[in-house]
Amino acid sequence: MSQTVLIDYGAGNLRSVANALQSLDAQVVVVSSGEDFPEQPARIILPGVGSFGDSMEELTQRGLAEPVRRHIAAGVPFLGICVGYQLLFEGSEESPGIAGLGIFAGQVKRFQPGKKIPHMGWNSTQLTNRDHPCWMGLDAEPYFYFVHSYFPEPADPKIIAAVTDYEEKFAAAIIKDNLWAVQFHPEKSQDSGLQLLRNFLAQ
Repeated sequence: MSQTVLIDYGAGNLRSVANALQSLDAQVVVVSSGEDFPEQPARIILPGVGSFGDSMEELTQRGLAEPVRRHIAAGVPFLGICVGYQLLFEGSEESPGIAGLGIFAGQVKRFQPGKKIPHMGWNSTQLTNRDHPCWMGLDAEPYFYFVHSYFPEPADPKIIAAVTDYEEKFAAAIIKDNLWAVQFHPEKSQDSGLQLLRNFLAQ
């Protein structure tokens, strides 16, 4: 299996993602600066735990934002996880005034008041494109593990690949061409999460 780039910008769940990938016999290289980024990565994973603003600042300071944009545009398979999903949009209510990567139009929103935040634990997802390779081998409404208080609201609803209901429906995953991104944590989602990662590694 060819090498998978795992981006390190100080996100707390890096090791758990690396362990999950290694359990699938993936060849993983951890990259923490733009200077270390391979010229031709086979695929890229951007994990994330923490705030939108701090994460974007770290990506920029480490010189990682530009190669992420460049390789996504070049068609390299890409998977964003949790904050690594949120960073693909223009901005977030969590960090007003801080621009995201801007791969997609849309903003990251906070859950409406009146519910327990963060949304933490297992929840089902309703897949909008059951036949996509991302969901191969998964149930029609697979359960994944979530930990978040914010969620992206894509301007283009056609990229939404799964929705989850937490007293309001939100985009739990998006897919467009070579790019997959999920709000849940596949590395913490047992068999369903490992299957999704296995599907991504097959790209």
